[in-house]
Amino acid sequence: GKGVSVLDQTGLAQKGGAVTCHVRIARQPEDIHAVRISAGEADLVIGCDVVVVNDYWALSKIREVRTHAVINEYQSYPGSFTRDPDMQFPLKKMLDAIGLALDHQNLDVLDATTIATNLMGDSIATNLFVLGYCWQKGLVPISFEALMRAIELNGAAVEMNKRAFAWGRLAAHDLAAVKEAAGLNLPKLLPIKTVTVSDAVSWGNAGVADTLDELIARRVAFLSDWQDAAYADRYRSFVEQVRAAEQQKAPGSVALTTAVARYLGKLMAYKDEFEVARLYSSGEFQKRLEQTFDGDYTVKFNLAPPLFAKKDPVTGHLKKAEFGPWVFKAFALIAKLRKHRGAWWDVFSRTAERKGERALIEDYRQSISELLGGLTRDNLALAVEIAEVPEQIRGYGHVKEAHLVKARERWDELKAMWAKPVAEKRIAA
Repeated sequence: GKGVSVLDQTGLAQKGGAVTCHVRIARQPEDIHAVRISAGEADLVIGCDVVVVNDYWALSKIREVRTHAVINEYQSYPGSFTRDPDMQFPLKKMLDAIGLALDHQNLDVLDATTIATNLMGDSIATNLFVLGYCWQKGLVPISFEALMRAIELNGAAVEMNKRAFAWGRLAAHDLAAVKEAAGLNLPKLLPIKTVTVSDAVSWGNAGVADTLDELIARRVAFLSDWQDAAYADRYRSFVEQVRAAEQQKAPGSVALTTAVARYLGKLMAYKDEFEVARLYSSGEFQKRLEQTFDGDYTVKFNLAPPLFAKKDPVTGHLKKAEFGPWVFKAFALIAKLRKHRGAWWDVFSRTAERKGERALIEDYRQSISELLGGLTRDNLALAVEIAEVPEQIRGYGHVKEAHLVKARERWDELKAMWAKPVAEKRIAA
């Protein structure tokens, strides 16, 4: 029986762009005189995407004291990430900007996407989860019965949306209990400023940790799956050597150890034929397919195995070929043999690309060992910069080769700086 107006602005939504919606709710239709919400007129901002809320156009709707904001802090990267893989998600700056607009009051922040996805198995549940949170906080002046009926009339994933709404209500009452139910009662993540996008993407959940020990433990677990426990122990042993040396030369610092823990792990977990096979046959890929697609479908792969692929006569790059679903069986067999990488029968390890990846690991270990010999507090920052060079090595095949050339140039440049006497460096500065 209330008056309502809705103005959707979807823009490039189908291409992953921003979606905004102006909603006015009044006691009676005659009380609504404009559809668009003007600057400073919003009573509630439901921010399911913190990037969209941080836009000036959205921030302008906020007025201190009047507006309440509920923000989803999940880091959904914008399209510009594809052009700048070193981009760091400025979550703190965004939340600070929203807080400033609100005069640092009436602001609720939670990772709604992660919670809703873990609970419901689908990130789309985030929207109703956040709405349920807002409703329970008394910020949405509509009855529970009306909202549930609206979900039913919409006719899409009715039961899931109702459950998502209910979980959101409970989160407003006891967020800790909901996070525990979602399996998120784990150590908090590293501060955003210390986690680069490429690292998080490469390692998934294995790439972000609260402490150095947690970082090492996750890498060890990943490398154990990548090959075996002995391989992971090689990683752990070297990182501990670095930690001991850093504590001796620069007590209290873990910067170099953290860099080595991250990037030695990255180099040791290169994606070869065995790793591709493991990832596709572990069951996770199949699970995601089943969650995403219904009915009859066929999976085909476009692969360019270095050992078998032909080269493009123009570019010289390996050409991809299409393989049918039978490849799943091949993947399962290859994955079981991963513990025998480098054996005499391992034809994959004989390619120049695989030899280069193994040599890069040893080059890195040797380089870090040389740094430890002359490490001081004065050159610690330079040592960390050298240890972080593998961040620039990205992609596969010819893409990786191109990045590797640039990374080695930078590596040589930094090592030349390291070779200069400390006094000479200070004079140059």
